Amino acid sequence: MMELTARYGLTFNPFLKNSKEILFSSDEFREALFRLDYLANTKGFGILTGSPGRGKTTVVRSWAASLNTSLFKVVYSSLSTVTVLEFYRNLAQGLGAQPAYRKTDNFHIIQDEITRMALDKRRTPVFIIDEANYVSNQILNDLKILFNFEMDSRDRAVVLLVGLPPLNHTLQLSAHEPLRQRIIMNYNLEGLSKEEGRDYIRQKLEKAGSTAPVFEDAAIEAILNSADGTPRLINKYCNAALVIGHSKAAPLITTDIVMNAINDSALE
Repeated sequence: MMELTARYGLTFNPFLKNSKEILFSSDEFREALFRLDYLANTKGFGILTGSPGRGKTTVVRSWAASLNTSLFKVVYSSLSTVTVLEFYRNLAQGLGAQPAYRKTDNFHIIQDEITRMALDKRRTPVFIIDEANYVSNQILNDLKILFNFEMDSRDRAVVLLVGLPPLNHTLQLSAHEPLRQRIIMNYNLEGLSKEEGRDYIRQKLEKAGSTAPVFEDAAIEAILNSADGTPRLINKYCNAALVIGHSKAAPLITTDIVMNAINDSALE
């Protein structure tokens, strides 16, 4: 039986999560990188938010990979499941230090390691805290204290909180006013425009070896209308449409095939 990729003239399926990464540089993607570079150069706290599938992980991964490793040390932490102690131990370990078993000990280990790295090695720690919308108030309250260095008005580290838009609502609480005042960069990913969505699909297909049309124009329009600018949904609908089209031995993905794909995806 003919493989899906061969039927549509592709060397691989560009819409699968685990396929070769194809980086699409939208206006929003470039703006986010610009804001993150500003954060890296200025140091301090930054916020990057976006609804699920809008590309937060792609932006952050691309930015982190672009940082000069002789000048920056990236430490990644996810707050979706960790306790306060686990959070501290994760940061200490990420800095290359031996974590302790008490929060207060880890607090001092982290501060000492940041100071040593910033002053002795001239290297800036970059803490990327993912899924920060799940952060506990206790950790939020600790963050400002943890990254506050006495008798030094300059920030020695970058702290980027990445999460869903409700993160900003949490930070609006009066209890978090001290932390909110230290945020120097706040950017929300809104998603791709219609034109960018078309370019996104076209570029993915071209990078996968396509030389002939795979989707009808109206089919692409249907995908973009349903995805509402969310790259993850565009990928999901395109992949589902290719699977259905292949099962029907369709030489071209039509609007009917796309609507079936969207309906099937809604039932998952």
